[in-house]
Amino acid sequence: MDITVRIFGAPGRYVQGAGVINELGRFLAPLGRHVLVVGGKAGLEATKAGRDSSLPAYGLTQTEALFGGEVSEGEIRRLAALGRAHGCDILLASGGGKAIDAVKAAAEDLGVPAVIVPTIASNDAPASALSVLYHEDGTFHRLRPLKNSPALVLVDTRLIANAPVRQLASGMGDALATWYEADACRKSGALNNFGGLMTAAALDLARLCRDTLLEYGRDAVRACENRTVTPALEYIVEANTLLSGLGFESGGVAAAHALSEGFTVLHEMHGYTHGEKVAFGLLAQLALEGRPAAEIREICRFCIDVGLPVTLSDLGCAGVDEARLRMAAEAVAEPGRPSHNMPFPITGGMLYEAVRAADALGRQLKAE
Repeated sequence: MDITVRIFGAPGRYVQGAGVINELGRFLAPLGRHVLVVGGKAGLEATKAGRDSSLPAYGLTQTEALFGGEVSEGEIRRLAALGRAHGCDILLASGGGKAIDAVKAAAEDLGVPAVIVPTIASNDAPASALSVLYHEDGTFHRLRPLKNSPALVLVDTRLIANAPVRQLASGMGDALATWYEADACRKSGALNNFGGLMTAAALDLARLCRDTLLEYGRDAVRACENRTVTPALEYIVEANTLLSGLGFESGGVAAAHALSEGFTVLHEMHGYTHGEKVAFGLLAQLALEGRPAAEIREICRFCIDVGLPVTLSDLGCAGVDEARLRMAAEAVAEPGRPSHNMPFPITGGMLYEAVRAADALGRQLKAE
């Protein structure tokens, strides 16, 4: 008899609020005693005051390490070796998505808990048991599923409010695809990141993620522009970080994320964020699915309103010729890519036409 297994994963603890960085020590204390803190210069600086005041109060010590800049196999090995050399029993990421993914993988290799303190809400990496690995030149390498979810995700919304608005919008682009990709996986019966079918909880969280974005996204952008923490900002940080993270890994990804991976072969897009590429990939997925025109226009207008790209030109690719776009589309259609989680057969030609359709609609709406 066939057994249908449904799997849902989540971080051990999720903490969000203005000023919670000052309580970091209280949440770390049950996990270990010595912390390797990894981040870029800005990421480390953003959390330094809170770490320096709260960790000693709970008897914790810390060692800082500057993130190398790319989630490569070599960087993961380097961070694990640093943690081992300093006798660390916690690895903590302080920064954005790439530092977060590197720390999660290094923590698994070292056999210690991963703790995530995002300083921007630019993607859904903090809550997931997955690391996206790249080659040193920035091109996509592979997805690395992890055995454990982060032990703790702590999000200080005051830090997020003081980060660039573009990063918040990028997180919305990443999160906006969550429901549509989970819905595609539901229809196709694709397995999620844990190797099981999605639960009703995952699908509902993915839907809540989309609805929250459309209701509060524009107001959250204004709050971030004014560097203020408002209820709208709190809702959007939760959607970008928690709802999207739970929805994508327990629901599944499809064409939107597959296209964002494929776009990495176009060097013109290397200066754009993951969420910006996913947002445009979502518009292409909606065209691919033949969603109602009014629905696609609603999503496209939302992207325009919050500052997300809706055309190839917005992603620096106005001058990219047809042959290179087709090459990227063919890469997205290779066997094993998440594009095949769509509920119908996928070809590179179909993906190319969908990208062109999304670009045409974006140019039309921007001109209105």
